[in-house]
Amino acid sequence: MSDRLLLLDTASMYFRAFFGAPEILAPDGTNVNAVRGLLGYVSTLVEQYQPTHLACCWDEDWRPQWRVDLIPSYKAHRVVAEVDEAPDVEEVPDPLQRQVPIMREVLEAFGIAVVGAPGYEADDVIGTLATGAGMPVDVVTGDRDLFQLVDDAAGVRVLYIGKGVGRHERVDEAWVQAKYGVRADQYADFATLRGDASDGLPGVKGVGDKTAASLLAAYGDLAGVRAAAEDPDTPLGPGPRRKIKDAAPYLDVAPKVVAVARDLELDRSGLALPRTPADPDALAVLAERWSLASPVTRLVDVLRVRGT
Repeated sequence: MSDRLLLLDTASMYFRAFFGAPEILAPDGTNVNAVRGLLGYVSTLVEQYQPTHLACCWDEDWRPQWRVDLIPSYKAHRVVAEVDEAPDVEEVPDPLQRQVPIMREVLEAFGIAVVGAPGYEADDVIGTLATGAGMPVDVVTGDRDLFQLVDDAAGVRVLYIGKGVGRHERVDEAWVQAKYGVRADQYADFATLRGDASDGLPGVKGVGDKTAASLLAAYGDLAGVRAAAEDPDTPLGPGPRRKIKDAAPYLDVAPKVVAVARDLELDRSGLALPRTPADPDALAVLAERWSLASPVTRLVDVLRVRGT
């Protein structure tokens, strides 16, 4: 059996489950559609990709202050309340927020690793675990930022769930090139140039996908693009030249915000996919309390088959 690591952008998945499934109520009236959906997604992905290792990567801080200090608009539109000395409060529907602790409990009872890092997002955890993993890696996410991790030589690809988990796309270097006209190792610079409204990243004013791709095709990377804008002898047109130069304050800081961390100190020792639940008694109690019998039984069966 060849080793394979499956890294889940957990919030991306449970948000999708919450908004994509009808309300399902536990005996006490709590909506548990996201919990059930997440368990179903894990079962489906484990069945299809047969990983030997799995981590549910977690946002310990969904909007790290060090990123906000560099670009104050970063995810600002999602903030409900700013909190000193703690992560800001994200706009999350209350029926979903109530399910997050339940997910953690169920995953713990299964013995499935939940990995986060104080002051960092799940993207950073994924970036670190995918780097130097020593085995092929599949990253499950609806976040295009993680395309920067795609690396055919290292066996890292993204299973992109933008159209749904059941209709996910396998993103490798050829896919990125065909979709955006840039290499995967240029994707972070591409995202920096064009910006991303969903993350509050303004990008370079007047530079969209096509212009960003053409600039990187001509000059290699962001540093090369900026150098070309400062050099009057380059063939860079006056419009793009002015736009790049005018965006200097943004371009000074944005690459650090856009780049996912790859060097966090994380414990990789507990990522092996369990064959049986770590705490079957606790899992049984949780399944009954939260009306999770069907998705729990399915995942138990999937893990058992995977372990044979």
